[in-house]
Amino acid sequence: MSHPLSRTRTRTLLIGGAAAALIAASTPAQAGGPITVPPDKIVIELATVNGSGCREGTAEVAVAPDNTAFTVTYSDYLAQVGPGAPPTAFRKNCQLNLRVHVPSGFTYAIVQADYRGFAFLQPGAWGQERASYYFQGMPQTAQRTHQFSGPLNDNWQTSDKTEYADLVWAPCGEKRNFNINTELRVNAGTSNPQTSTSFMAMDSTDASVSTLYHLAWQVCPAPKTTD
Repeated sequence: MSHPLSRTRTRTLLIGGAAAALIAASTPAQAGGPITVPPDKIVIELATVNGSGCREGTAEVAVAPDNTAFTVTYSDYLAQVGPGAPPTAFRKNCQLNLRVHVPSGFTYAIVQADYRGFAFLQPGAWGQERASYYFQGMPQTAQRTHQFSGPLNDNWQTSDKTEYADLVWAPCGEKRNFNINTELRVNAGTSNPQTSTSFMAMDSTDASVSTLYHLAWQVCPAPKTTD
């Protein structure tokens, strides 16, 4: 069991050398070759955790048992509107800032992200889950948005999948932090927020609801040599 994260402390996660994306092994990492996995352990440092949806002590990170991904579990990630809800509660967000250290000659990308939670939306209300992913200092930003409409009183689940050809890879030979930004938003719509409550949560009290990030690996091109 991992320990709660703090904005002021850096925790190190080890992803085993057997880590690979949960996609078919026959998918080519480059023309003519299969996906190649780094032979050594991958070190992920969670540099910072910031946001109203992941206040200090309410988020935990752990490596999946099969070492193919890492998970984030929240205990207080809930957006809501309705009687007694603060004006700012309609939107909650969380930013994870990761430092990923990979063996020389390899690079990585996020190939899929799975989100789960629970939603209670009144008729006429709607909720939204949004996530974006980008490497520090790079213009490419992958963003996904999923909309939910009331009436809804059930678990929800979304997956952000990226085609292999469209993956944004960490620059080879450079150290750039990787950022994952998530957001939950609830809007009363045509419902009456003075008398009825709507909410959307991405949290769990028993660690059974987590976000899951699948990793893909690729061999960097060999550096050019001069005669």
